[in-house]
Amino acid sequence: MVKLTAATTTSIPRIIIFALTLIYGFVGLFFRDPWKNEDAIGFGGMWTLFRGNSLDWIVPHVAGRDLSLGAPLPYWMGAVLIDLFGSWIGAANAARLYSAICFFASALAIWYVTYLLGRRTEVQPMALAVGGQPNRKNYGMTLADGALLIFLACVGLAQRAHETTPMMAQLMGISIVLYGTVRGLDKPWQGGLWTGLGIVIVALSSNLALSLILVTSTIIAVIASNAKLRFRWTLTSTVLGVMGFAIWPALWYLGNITPELRHIAEDGWRNMPEMGARPSTESLGFLSVNFWAYAWPVWPLSMISLAHWGRAKAAGAWRAPHLAIPLSLFIGCFVYVLFRIEANEHDLMILIPSLAIIAAFSLPILKRSMISFVDWFAMFSFTLIGLAIWIVWMAKMTGFPESTTANLARLLPGFQDQFNWLGFVVAIAITGVWLAVVRWRTSRAPKEIWRCLIISASGTTLMWVLLMTLWLPTINYAKTYRYVSARLSQVVSKESGCIDTSNIGLAQLASFDYFTKLPLRDDPSCPWMLTHNQSEAWAFARLNNKKLTLLWEDRRASDRDERLRLYQVNAE
Repeated sequence: MVKLTAATTTSIPRIIIFALTLIYGFVGLFFRDPWKNEDAIGFGGMWTLFRGNSLDWIVPHVAGRDLSLGAPLPYWMGAVLIDLFGSWIGAANAARLYSAICFFASALAIWYVTYLLGRRTEVQPMALAVGGQPNRKNYGMTLADGALLIFLACVGLAQRAHETTPMMAQLMGISIVLYGTVRGLDKPWQGGLWTGLGIVIVALSSNLALSLILVTSTIIAVIASNAKLRFRWTLTSTVLGVMGFAIWPALWYLGNITPELRHIAEDGWRNMPEMGARPSTESLGFLSVNFWAYAWPVWPLSMISLAHWGRAKAAGAWRAPHLAIPLSLFIGCFVYVLFRIEANEHDLMILIPSLAIIAAFSLPILKRSMISFVDWFAMFSFTLIGLAIWIVWMAKMTGFPESTTANLARLLPGFQDQFNWLGFVVAIAITGVWLAVVRWRTSRAPKEIWRCLIISASGTTLMWVLLMTLWLPTINYAKTYRYVSARLSQVVSKESGCIDTSNIGLAQLASFDYFTKLPLRDDPSCPWMLTHNQSEAWAFARLNNKKLTLLWEDRRASDRDERLRLYQVNAE
């Protein structure tokens, strides 16, 4: 039990939390190209579906390559959005609306999960002798606001939540499963529908391993929780979940696809992304190094929450729904990441919803010293980051400091930045808001339990908005294949015959397909070969008695290790 007064659970003004969420979610979606790697691959699948036929919709892939990208829902959504809005805002911008839908749905689900859990009896503050304790609704809303702020404050989500990857749909699906499971505690039919919908989304956006782990984790959460769910929830969620697993295989047969294409689809569903039979040392190493910074400040707050509520005197404290349900799903997602052959930052996204919900319950019991540490650490860190962003931008615009300008010229040769009034005004405005928030926090001692999160969430938003205004042209230049593609198009025309792309990566293939409109496909019989691996190209030539003539060599300015080469292929 915790002691709180009603004054400490005053909700954040709705306009502030709405504005913060909308700014964070929308900034960075527009005015840029698809970025290497995963962003370009995801967009490439959506672009192929938009231009393709029914078989492309059944087995999503990047144009010219018979390799399934996995479950189809993210690519369906992106292709539909391109069709609806592409002519208005451009195909790449329209596809990224998919990321916005997934992000906002996840944020809303996390808020409502925490709100419902925060109204439960076992987490209510102690009744005060003279009254004045918060009521259930206000307490639940305050904790829900805290969970949303923790979600927004998560440093690692900033870039990854704005890319067109399947992990965004997985994030949405897992958040909805959490909501449906908690909602089912008091409204079984409604909760079952939402749980089933979440399972459908995950089954249609991930590999079989994550889908089955999610179902297993949800079952364990229901069994472990001391608040039992009713048969109506079980029936509804099971029926919808089974339908979700059956939709894609049913399309393979209804679409009358060839056995070879069905095999490609089955392999993609099992192993895209790649899974191992045992925990991967590479993934474990990646987690041990990157998780702590990626999930700041989510992980320390969740550990404090687990330590406090887990040792509560009430019997079966660990079985309380606010611990058992999100913790079970977190463990399941953590196991999934461990079994990935080579986990990356995108995989870590699915860990955040459960942790954010658990972390929200640390807010009523945080000590003043921890609150001060989180506040001052965020204030100091994000102020320094914001200052660095402004200094580098000034160097790009004015040439001073000269050392910074020289470093930029060395890292991005050929880049010429242009002053953008809109980006400048937005950056000035967001910096002013940051200074106002810092002044508000340091000039008074607010009592609200969410006070330590305002600086962190505002700081993450400040960092992201500054990067996507002042630095966007620079980042886009470093991560896009637009300029390399334009130079390739000057060397060979689409009337010259097909180009074999067997020896380039998926991100490169997707980017060249979008930017060049050249006839690209994995076909050794093509008269041209595009490769980034010289040894593989010459091995192919020796094996097939071909003669290669180098016509073009180039790279992205920011990647010194990349060497793209175009060969003309002739018989010896």
